[in-house]
Amino acid sequence: MKDVNFEFEKGKIYGLLGRNGAGKTTFFNCLNEDIEIDAGEFFIEDNGKQRKMEAEDIGYVLSTPNVPEFLTAREFLKFFIDINKKRIKNEKTIDEYFEFMKIEKEDRDKLLKDYSEGMKNKMQMLVNIIANPNVLLLDEPLTSFDVVIAEEMKQMLREIKKDHIIIFSTHIMELALDLCDEIVILNKGILEEIDKNNLDNEHLKNKRIFTYIFAILCIYNVLNK
Repeated sequence: MKDVNFEFEKGKIYGLLGRNGAGKTTFFNCLNEDIEIDAGEFFIEDNGKQRKMEAEDIGYVLSTPNVPEFLTAREFLKFFIDINKKRIKNEKTIDEYFEFMKIEKEDRDKLLKDYSEGMKNKMQMLVNIIANPNVLLLDEPLTSFDVVIAEEMKQMLREIKKDHIIIFSTHIMELALDLCDEIVILNKGILEEIDKNNLDNEHLKNKRIFTYIFAILCIYNVLNK
């Protein structure tokens, strides 16, 4: 990162765009203190007062879900709620949380090791939402979902955004335009906001054509091996 000075506002979903390897996950790891930073600080501003951001302020949904596979979904949720009771506001029943995340009754008592990647990702997202952090970091969270569930997750994020700062990392521009209120580009260590209106339909049209051609070439190469 190079001389970054940026303000994210509560109540908005930010699309953090950048090519693969641009540093989106690294940026999240710095915010989450998984990586020690060389300089600079992160602050939360509340009622005009600044304070240093703490671990409790952040929820981090990894691109590859990390859940205790030896527990059932219900056991995991109960354990998480028990150890975070002081942080949880307006606590609901376990089944109400399952309903919120649209996890079917027949899946609630299954071992997490038997869950698909998409279902594990749902559980990871659910516990982060229950913790009610000020900042919710989502690192490519929709890539493991099918189309229907991805739409459900997008609607859920729109419903909860008023209470959070949500930063949504992706390299898929169309997804960012559909879901996010603001677009932020990370390129060569520089973090800057761009106007969504500048990403016009012609740009997206060209992108779709390029993606289609690339897919055809990949299929052709596979068939001719």
